[in-house]
Amino acid sequence: MTNSQTKQKVMSAACQLFYTKGYHGTSVRDIAHSASVNVSLINYYFKSKQGLLESIVTSYYEQYMAVLEGTITDTEALSKIDRLKQMIATIIHYKQEQHQFTCFIHRELSLDSVFVREMMVTYLAKENYLINNVFKEALRDAGITNLDLQFLYVQLKGLLNSPYSSANEWKTLVNWNQSQDFFAKKYVHLICRWIDHLSEGLSLDERSKPSILSR
Repeated sequence: MTNSQTKQKVMSAACQLFYTKGYHGTSVRDIAHSASVNVSLINYYFKSKQGLLESIVTSYYEQYMAVLEGTITDTEALSKIDRLKQMIATIIHYKQEQHQFTCFIHRELSLDSVFVREMMVTYLAKENYLINNVFKEALRDAGITNLDLQFLYVQLKGLLNSPYSSANEWKTLVNWNQSQDFFAKKYVHLICRWIDHLSEGLSLDERSKPSILSR
């Protein structure tokens, strides 16, 4: 087994354990046992458990950003709406293919830990910039105000993150016996239907109706 293959084996074992036991509940010895390697080998490659975590997160987000940017570049010839839909498909399929570690990352995000502040702020800012631009370009011609677009963008982020930030709740409500690919395709289809509804815009009559919140 090559050094690269060994490192990947260790990282895969760590991903599964971080997901099931949490970062603080997982020891280097646990990871070594799961990957069938010596503890000294992990220390040699990654220096520490924190170093291993940093390597995994960096690898996850570097690949994610490369896929996201590649999709945006490759879909320049499509309509703005179809470009947005393709980007959504890319995001959900990527997250679903790495479901366990995606859930772990979103769990850490909810804790607002040092891990989040130091490791992920740059990646999250870049992700928001890319998705927000494509989203607003796609819906700007639908007669939606800038303020409404901001609210709708937060809703989109919620749709993209919910299966991973609330994974336990999803497991109780959705049949997870289907394949990861089946879930990704079904979920992307439903988000795209929401996008289609938004892209139709609001009629003048609908805009003039008093809001229930203003009563």
